[in-house]
Amino acid sequence: MADILPMFPLSLIAFPEEEVNLHIFEPRYKQLIYECYQDKKTFCILPYFENKPLEFATEMELIDIAKTYEDGKMDIHTKAKGVVKVLEFFPQHPNKLYPGAEIEKVTWDTTPATELTMEIIPLLHQLYKTMNITNVPVKDAKEFRSYQNIHKIGLSTEDELFLLSTTEEKDRLLYILNHLKGFVPMMLEAEELKRKAELNGHFKNLKPGI
Repeated sequence: MADILPMFPLSLIAFPEEEVNLHIFEPRYKQLIYECYQDKKTFCILPYFENKPLEFATEMELIDIAKTYEDGKMDIHTKAKGVVKVLEFFPQHPNKLYPGAEIEKVTWDTTPATELTMEIIPLLHQLYKTMNITNVPVKDAKEFRSYQNIHKIGLSTEDELFLLSTTEEKDRLLYILNHLKGFVPMMLEAEELKRKAELNGHFKNLKPGI
């Protein structure tokens, strides 16, 4: 028999092992989080984007409630545990204010694929150097996993939803590698165009060809 879990629809995609901080203010989700805290149970972040089907969600563990406000609003820390497939969505969980869904847990592989990560990592370093990004860490090949940089490589919502539904780590890494092989040269070209535009109107020190 499939499980029924509380659902928190958000325009957000969370991947297993990812930590997510949330501000809770609606009464129905205050009820959801309070019950998860009291009963030590999980809930799901359900990616909700206009015209996108509700197919997959991420099961979340409530790590702690960082702050509670006088009106009952909360700042919370959560961590993604795994991916679930949505079999049937209920706008209201039985006898609750918040939504729920009948779900089926998905096996989400995280086995490293070093041969792919060794190709991905130099591309990431090149991308972040080009974009002057210094605060995004990149793990070494053995520790690297797809979820660690997935939000920071120029993927579209459709790409991320596809990767959420992709169960094998090797397949996710291959998708990311193919994306970076096209995206990084495009960003290099854009940065070069920007540099040339900034030089427009300035004296140029050019070396003669002969």
